[in-house]
Amino acid sequence: MSDDPASPDPPPSPVLRIARPSDDLAAVAAQYRVGLGLDELGRFEDHDGFDGIILGAPLHPWHLEFTACRGHVAGRAPTEDNLLVLYLPGEAECATRLAAMDAAGFARVPAFNPYWDRDGVTFEDLDGYRVVVTRRAWGR
Repeated sequence: MSDDPASPDPPPSPVLRIARPSDDLAAVAAQYRVGLGLDELGRFEDHDGFDGIILGAPLHPWHLEFTACRGHVAGRAPTEDNLLVLYLPGEAECATRLAAMDAAGFARVPAFNPYWDRDGVTFEDLDGYRVVVTRRAWGR
């Protein structure tokens, strides 16, 4: 903690978890592990009827959680514009990620919003949810 009242410590960063259902928990988690290069951070079974797998990168303040509710059909993504967007402005890193997404079995699809096709590639996962890998930099 700083002793200078003019330069306060920044507030702690929140952790962002994006959670969504799947009818094939193991397959979709494997797809994201390979495609986005994520680690399995945790998993749970029969937590009030839910199973789940949490993926992310150690020390990053965000992660993805995929869940399955026993006896419930999750179905496919509700629209073609349910997106996760990954900004990778480096050409080599972007090319590596695109190849990994292909290897993981994501399907390349045209973006619902053509903005994303200008500098990126849109992929659809096994459940119909989409991931955009863009060469743009996020500058804010």
